[in-house]
Amino acid sequence: MGTFSIEGGHKLKGTLVPQGAKNEALQVLPAVLLTDQVVELKNIPEIRDVNRMIDLLKGLNVKVVRKAKGHYTFQADDIDLDYFHTEEFKTKGASIRGSIMIIGPMLARFGIGFIPSPGGDKIGRRRLDTHFIGFESLGAKFEYDKDSRFYKVQSKKLQGTYMLLNEASVTGTANILMAAVMAKGTTTIYNAACEPYIQQLCKMLNDMGAKIRGVGSNLLTIDGVDTLGGCSHTVLPDMIEIGSFISLAALTQSEITIENARVDQLGLILNVFKKLGVQFVVKNDDIIIPENRHYEIDSFIDGSMMSISDAPWPGLSPDLLSVILVMCTQAKGNVLIHQKMFESRLFFVDNLIDMGAQIILCDPHRATVMGLDRRVPLKGITMTSPDIRAGVSLLIAAMSAEGVSTIHNIEQIDRGYENIETRLNALGAHIQRL
Repeated sequence: MGTFSIEGGHKLKGTLVPQGAKNEALQVLPAVLLTDQVVELKNIPEIRDVNRMIDLLKGLNVKVVRKAKGHYTFQADDIDLDYFHTEEFKTKGASIRGSIMIIGPMLARFGIGFIPSPGGDKIGRRRLDTHFIGFESLGAKFEYDKDSRFYKVQSKKLQGTYMLLNEASVTGTANILMAAVMAKGTTTIYNAACEPYIQQLCKMLNDMGAKIRGVGSNLLTIDGVDTLGGCSHTVLPDMIEIGSFISLAALTQSEITIENARVDQLGLILNVFKKLGVQFVVKNDDIIIPENRHYEIDSFIDGSMMSISDAPWPGLSPDLLSVILVMCTQAKGNVLIHQKMFESRLFFVDNLIDMGAQIILCDPHRATVMGLDRRVPLKGITMTSPDIRAGVSLLIAAMSAEGVSTIHNIEQIDRGYENIETRLNALGAHIQRL
């Protein structure tokens, strides 16, 4: 188990370029299975979860060529279906939650897909029903073996249909979408997720020859095609990393410029930070954050306490609430953080309370943060990262704290952030990987 040792209290100064979006990469990578032609992907983040997905594709006998950092080509012209029955596949498939995304394209092209019960963050229940209900709607037969914990879907030929998703699941929408692009006839998906990552997947699929309409809305219409070809696709910057860097800059009173942020794709993120009093300037496509000595949380028009909650796009991503909560510990004012989607994601605040933060965990979904306005700095402690976003939030807290902090299980952070200590140390942080 890896460990970070962090000497807090150092202000950072310099420029950060956000990595490619993890959540988009884990959707577009399985899409290479839909064709036997070469697919070129750029700006792929070289992080633990993405590397595991690429390794899974290699196991299926996809030809993978790394042309440069973050730049790959893939060709799935000789897929080994027997790989599904190996112990190696069981182990690798269970190691990342993103492995579920290979089922849609495999079902579309080969009529069959297997996956072991996938892993991922321990942040609460993350059911897969939406995926498999969607596949069944397209005519697939679904089986689940409780003993081996293997999911299996198969179909001789998928048939287009109308479906109303029971939740606007991002991965569920992406998986069903990849299955539907080669189904016979027309598929209509209502209550579809419409995050930028889904829009990017739709763009890539259309470039491959798919016929998807309604991109950017929650009503997608897909006219099935017989085959798909190759394409070249560039992954967006990671909006969660951008939000993490804004929180880091504010909490540590650092002067940071985030370059090439694709501000047009950030939705409400910048407005939320404005409500929390963070000062920044957008110039061209860069976000320039000056030293925020103080930042004051706004209130609602009637004077009531500000609340920040997550919601499906174009609402605020749940992945950002952890870093926002940490940032608010040194703001002026109070805020209610309401994590609606995952009931175990706020438990990491016990570490922040031990560091001196004033937080009341109201229930598994809500925490009230009473900002200290820098009157009482956080203090360094020893803690363990429970998931990706909590892990980077604890790292941000440690960088602002007095003294030395230790964070164990940093493999969780590595799953979502590329060379994080190297990039931050270049700007003046004191982070040591033990």
